[in-house]
Amino acid sequence: MPFDRREFLAAGVAAATVACSQKVEDKQAAASAASSSGLKHGIPGPYPGRVVAIEHPGSIISGAYQAEPVRQMMERGMLELTHAENWADSWRQFFEPGDVVGIKVNPVGQPHVMSAPEVLHPIIDGLEQAGIKRKDIIVYDRYHDQFLSAGFDKWLPEGVRWMSASEKFLNIQMDMEGYDRDVYMEMPLVNPECKAEYSLNDPHVRRSYVSNFFSKEINKMVNLCVLKHHQSAGVTLALKNLSHGLVNNVNRSHASTTANACGIFIPAVVDLPIVREKVVLNILDGVKAAYHGGPGGSVGKYSWEHKTMYFATDPVALDKTGWKAIDAKRAEVGVPSIALLKPDEDSRWLNCHVEHIELAGNFGLGEFDDEKIRVKHINLG
Repeated sequence: MPFDRREFLAAGVAAATVACSQKVEDKQAAASAASSSGLKHGIPGPYPGRVVAIEHPGSIISGAYQAEPVRQMMERGMLELTHAENWADSWRQFFEPGDVVGIKVNPVGQPHVMSAPEVLHPIIDGLEQAGIKRKDIIVYDRYHDQFLSAGFDKWLPEGVRWMSASEKFLNIQMDMEGYDRDVYMEMPLVNPECKAEYSLNDPHVRRSYVSNFFSKEINKMVNLCVLKHHQSAGVTLALKNLSHGLVNNVNRSHASTTANACGIFIPAVVDLPIVREKVVLNILDGVKAAYHGGPGGSVGKYSWEHKTMYFATDPVALDKTGWKAIDAKRAEVGVPSIALLKPDEDSRWLNCHVEHIELAGNFGLGEFDDEKIRVKHINLG
């Protein structure tokens, strides 16, 4: 009996898992240690299946984020996620003095849908409340030029550091200066453009190496993602902010409009032990979102003021929730759901691989089953 598309992809999970490799030092391979709170951090973290959605009608006005309403959303979201008694204690559940904490931002949809200073600043304040020194907070995106063009460097409080791994976006992404040769994900997937410069016998063409920022500079990370459509992955939320932001050689995951492997590539990267261990908190900024035209380029045509932020330690449950929010907006404007999307002028890939979320659930990276996901929605208006 022939497999349908979903069965085919699911059948590939076992093979992809075997193919994924990571070489790490003993201390990196060790299981996640519990912090002073006694909670086991990492992915899916202490709150699998729990998602907190905080809406505030005043969080954005005429396209401009409003700092005080966003701060209120951040405070309520962290308290509801952790059940802590106050703002400082909510951050102390995840972080403690001596931690070096990275914040992964997202500049790709600039200037329309990208990480905002009004969201970043409360995160930095929360880390300081937990006893993290500013010199031990590092804001990061993979591309140096996109980080600067988004203006992220101008938003950072004095003393907070920033890093990148590659100078700029290239179709062939084999640069190694900003990456750790000992920590990688390997699978039999090659960007065809590499054939002109590299032998197929070169193991590098089948590997995606983790950035030095992630492997050598930090011990914990806040994953600050945005709510946005993506042509090849379907959506770019928590999981894809990690998979395509922390490693090189990612173009092989969507080498052409028909050679699309995001469904397997994304969970394979996030499944690396080092990623499972260090990513302790996911915050999805949906104050302003895009339901089509992603990841960049045309998102301005399809952006809307969703006025909601989401909080979770479980990136799969978070992404399932964000996917539903985007599909709800698509239904509202009368276009097909992402899973049924076919190519048009602003989304050229044949099939969006939104199933990467379900496959990540199969990998044990979080809860995909709606019956096991608990979304608490609070409107602060």
